Amino acid sequence: MEKFTTLEGVAAPMRIVNVDTDRIIPKQYLKTIKRTGLGKGLFSEMRYRDDGSENPDFVLNQPAYRNAKILVVGDNFGCGSSREHAPWALTDFGIRCVISTSFADIFFNNCAKNGILAITVSPEDLEKLFEDAERGANATLSVDLEAQTIKGPDGGTLHFDIDSGRKESLLNGLDEIGLTLKRAPAIDAYEAKLAQRGWV
Repeated sequence: MEKFTTLEGVAAPMRIVNVDTDRIIPKQYLKTIKRTGLGKGLFSEMRYRDDGSENPDFVLNQPAYRNAKILVVGDNFGCGSSREHAPWALTDFGIRCVISTSFADIFFNNCAKNGILAITVSPEDLEKLFEDAERGANATLSVDLEAQTIKGPDGGTLHFDIDSGRKESLLNGLDEIGLTLKRAPAIDAYEAKLAQRGWV
């Protein structure tokens, strides 16, 4: 997966709580196991009208946020079913970072496995980030994973916490398979020992 080191981009505000994975990527898009092409279905029930035209009121359809790389969202983002298509759709659209006060555990873990940095902040810090994000085209945030900081458009900086293992995986672009392959020499040596003893 793609490494996450630093990210600078427009942040789109979504002041909605309890956004479940079915709202992130509705069930009709789950027929594929490919990780690409799902961006068109991201938030489709909010992005599009019944006739298929864009809903101009939805944040990601507004000119300032069409190329957003960061989402600032309400509490309990990614709740509901465990579909991994949700982070796939976010990544395919171009979202690499999601910031909230809380995430559903499975969604939170699926983000890290797919190169998305999910950041948990305090309600007070989230409100500051919402205010920054609501500035439209000037809503650029800078996220530095190594330093664990988010810098706003006026230079104000917030610090965030992250599990050290999750941080290492994202910085090095290692999903679970990548982490296993990183230990391939030790695995091979262990299997060779077992073969010498006739246990395999």
